[in-house]
Amino acid sequence: MNIREWALITFTILAQMSVGSFLVLGIVHNYAIKKAGMKEADRLSDRALFAIGFVLLLGLAASLFHLGVPWKAYRAVTNLSTSWLSREIFCGVLFAGFGAIFAFMQWRKIGSFGLRNIFAWIAVLIGLALLYSMSNVYLLATEPSWNSLATPISFFTTSFLLGSLAIGVAFVANYSYIQRNQNVELDIQRELLRDSLRWIAIASLILLGVEFVVLPIYLASLAAGPVAAIQSVKLIVGPYAWVLVLRLVLEFVGAGIFALFLYKNALSAGREKVLGNLVYGAFALVLVAEVLGRFLFYAARVRIGI
Repeated sequence: MNIREWALITFTILAQMSVGSFLVLGIVHNYAIKKAGMKEADRLSDRALFAIGFVLLLGLAASLFHLGVPWKAYRAVTNLSTSWLSREIFCGVLFAGFGAIFAFMQWRKIGSFGLRNIFAWIAVLIGLALLYSMSNVYLLATEPSWNSLATPISFFTTSFLLGSLAIGVAFVANYSYIQRNQNVELDIQRELLRDSLRWIAIASLILLGVEFVVLPIYLASLAAGPVAAIQSVKLIVGPYAWVLVLRLVLEFVGAGIFALFLYKNALSAGREKVLGNLVYGAFALVLVAEVLGRFLFYAARVRIGI
């Protein structure tokens, strides 16, 4: 694989993770407001916003390496009426823009909660449009291994799985920061942290199940497809079989076994250090697994025609 394809791996995974993280953070933040009030909810989630923005900017920067002439990237958004690629880039820039506006308003507490929430949900909707556009870029009749319902399912699953675990990491890091640098009562934050990690663990298990159901159906559909699709299957179960197996093992351990232990330990107070180790480990394993999966996505493609 060349540097352009690695740039696409980096961009797609980081952009998808950013969208999933933003959505999960919004859900948890609204839950925390109802449970503990605005002040404690902001203390839990505000710092995570800046991490999401940084990750998205890294993804957008990586996407430039896919272009033959990066300084002419602005031309990529000139075909919105006909090109899914243009829509993808346009949505990516809009998502970054509205996300940044919301983050600034939230950080400086500009406007009412309702006004800030409007900007947040606009950013979420644009983020979902970004995932949809990104999926449609690859639904090409000449690329049978991409032209499948498995592609959008995989992209959305990656977004919510990595996004959920990334927010778990952000919450644990935020709790450690508060513990070290702020002289405040931590009982409420500990409870919010445990509640959030329990639901993140449940989400991880469900999304892992989705991936493990979709994969064999996808491979079976390729095996029954045209010659190019069959050749893709032969690559996946042949030269790249070790990548597939390693990906599945890492995914199962990270989003399955670690998530089970995360849920179990989040039921009890006083286990914050264990929770941190588990969510860090789960995120790292799943991130590597998703990179391997995206590598297969590009490496096993066999084009119909020239």
